[in-house]
Amino acid sequence: MTLSPGGRGKWAAPLLLLLLLLLTLLATPAAAFTPQDPPMLRDQVRYGLIPPVRQRMPDEPLIVDVEGKGRDLGLSGGWIRTFITQRRNSRIAVLYGYARLVGYTAKREIVPDILKDVQVVDGRDFTLTLRAGHRWSDGAPFTSDDIRYWWEDIANNPMLSPSGPPRFMLVDGKPPEVSFPDAVTARFHWDEPNPYFLPTLAAARPPFIYRPAHYLKRYHARYTSEAELAPLLARYKVRNWAALHNALDDMFRMENPDQPTLQPWMAISKGTGNHLLFQRNPYYHRFDRRGVQLPYADGLDVTVMGGGLIPAQVATGKADLQAEGLTFSQVPVLVSGERQADYRTLLWPEGKAAEIALYPNLNYNDPVWRTLLRDVRFRRALSMAIDRRIVNRSLFFGLAEESGVDVLPGSPLFKPERKGVWTGYDPKQASALLDEIGLKRKRGELYRELPDGRPLEVIVETSGEKPEISDAMQIIAETWRDIGVRLLMRTVDRDVLRNRVYAGQTMMAVWGGWDNGIPDPDSSPEELAPMTQENFSWPKWGQYYQTSGSAGEPIDMPIPQELMDIARRWRHTTDETERRALWSALLDIHADQIYAIGVVSKTPQPIAVSNRLRNIPDKGLWLWDPGAYLGVYRPDEFYFTDARPADPEPVGIHRGED
Repeated sequence: MTLSPGGRGKWAAPLLLLLLLLLTLLATPAAAFTPQDPPMLRDQVRYGLIPPVRQRMPDEPLIVDVEGKGRDLGLSGGWIRTFITQRRNSRIAVLYGYARLVGYTAKREIVPDILKDVQVVDGRDFTLTLRAGHRWSDGAPFTSDDIRYWWEDIANNPMLSPSGPPRFMLVDGKPPEVSFPDAVTARFHWDEPNPYFLPTLAAARPPFIYRPAHYLKRYHARYTSEAELAPLLARYKVRNWAALHNALDDMFRMENPDQPTLQPWMAISKGTGNHLLFQRNPYYHRFDRRGVQLPYADGLDVTVMGGGLIPAQVATGKADLQAEGLTFSQVPVLVSGERQADYRTLLWPEGKAAEIALYPNLNYNDPVWRTLLRDVRFRRALSMAIDRRIVNRSLFFGLAEESGVDVLPGSPLFKPERKGVWTGYDPKQASALLDEIGLKRKRGELYRELPDGRPLEVIVETSGEKPEISDAMQIIAETWRDIGVRLLMRTVDRDVLRNRVYAGQTMMAVWGGWDNGIPDPDSSPEELAPMTQENFSWPKWGQYYQTSGSAGEPIDMPIPQELMDIARRWRHTTDETERRALWSALLDIHADQIYAIGVVSKTPQPIAVSNRLRNIPDKGLWLWDPGAYLGVYRPDEFYFTDARPADPEPVGIHRGED
């Protein structure tokens, strides 16, 4: 800091005194910061199994202002018990851990987390600065070489990445210039702005543009000889080194406990049953202002259980924090067990653009149906033949919002005038549109016919994971029948459903709306354009874009092509006013064209929380991305009021039982 020439003279001494006072005040928190080993780790330190905390922490750890967030400084200890419905949801440790290079705050602002700093110039030059002295969970240094390894040896290795670098790393099909000036610096430069880069790093499922190079190099052909790899291939029963590398490189699901992590909790045993343990990472980079190393909780004690059994387990006090497997229909069971099991039930609104939405597949393989699904009059008719008020009152006691697929009122892009477009219940107008299309209903017949004489039967496929969806489909079937449309529901496994949609075998699917229901002008609009196969409205167009034309089908409709052009224009501008206008254009088109038929939004998601577990906000938004569900609210700051370090109890034995 320097003073301007005009600041010299009579004001110089007072300004210098003020400057010294400010520096003293700023230094006070640092002086009070005294790193402390969590009680659980003290014996390991005492016996030399790990270094003291001062040697484990980065030179500049991330000091969290817990109290500034309206929270309490917590106690170290205790294991958070929770359930997941299937083994692959071991990703819960990364979602709830939510350690990212950069991450979202509860206000959905992107800030450095694992990184010390990020500098961005013109939206195209990104300088990532790591924390000197930061270490992986096994104590090995975390440096820019770990980013280099991902870029050079994974993203650009044809054996591990046959399609080349991921799409978010390409701008107009071109990768960035990447350099690593020193051990704590990585630089990425694109010729044009890349607005996807930081949001992708902060995502619920991040791309992990870093890997523990010291661990994975032993399984990479560039660093390990064929003779050394041969016994490993035989041991893991894989065909080649790339398959071996992929099997052991599991940063998201954390199924490989040998792979180091930067998350607050690390897997401590692979296991083969229904019990998973994630124990605190001794080298975690976050501390509270007193010097207590986070996370406060010693670990996550995770049990795999069928979704239908979870509410009863919660009601008998066998979970400390539970959301997975709980739906609004189970709230009465949850509330009835609160007093005896000493927990509370929070209801957070869903943050998706719709909780229940029907997706007419514009890429459906049947040519007659494809033509009909592409007719906007048909989509509008189906939308106006849904009595959303009955769905809301019958299934959600009127607590949800009756709407199409649109941004939520909490988004700066929300416009009230869009809310009622083609979503009001009007069976008379819906029938008139079907008549206009030429879908005739013979005298005495209940249902209309297709142009080729087949009955007008809309087959809606669902994963069947939420009872509210099946109930909503039954209500919709009744009101569609009034306009001569028959709804048939088919339940298939989630993965099977996705694959059927992607292959054009599903006529219509029921799913949630866009993941991000509260975007701002800088949020990616790719969910609103045919840019990914994950959008069930146009999976094959998305495939075509994602694979640069090697799979899927090119867009052959003018308005979807317009959506794509608008999304591309958004990517190439950094002007917020222009981005806002482009977003508005996208949303207006969707409201008019009804590419997805929304039913209700902001449905309540129950979250059961032990009364012993604190720092969990009473109000929040249940949102996959951005936010990672609970992750954005920092579960590493949740703590038990009666915390004491202890090992988790054996499977099947829970606190409070005799």
